[in-house]
Amino acid sequence: MERTLSIIKPDAVANNNIGAIINIFEQAGLAVVAAKMVHLSQMQAEDFYAIHKARPFFGDLVRFMISGPVLVMALEGEDAVARNRELMGATNPKDAAPGTIRSLFAKTIDENAIHGSDSKENAANEIEFFFNNIELCVRTR
Repeated sequence: MERTLSIIKPDAVANNNIGAIINIFEQAGLAVVAAKMVHLSQMQAEDFYAIHKARPFFGDLVRFMISGPVLVMALEGEDAVARNRELMGATNPKDAAPGTIRSLFAKTIDENAIHGSDSKENAANEIEFFFNNIELCVRTR
């Protein structure tokens, strides 16, 4: 079993797409092992997306991520990182395959509904950023 981080972004939260998005993950065999709603501070968003600090979109990304609450989740399942990325679809919803989360719920490349870890290493770091070990619930049933 592998874990990955997923964030339902402010646009999808505001549009009440949380349940539909979680359903996509669960139907695909990914289990939620931790979840919480948070309204990121500017410092939290800057720290979380620090890898993109030198990129021209960094400021806009941070402003978007602090514009409203997000739902942060740790997901678990076979090949969770790759499966999550497949379910999310391309970053630009115009390029996202039909039926993917971004094709269904994202409006633009900037407001693209969802974040997902891009590697096992980043997944571990991102999960640790938001959750402590006691908050991660092993699915025993």
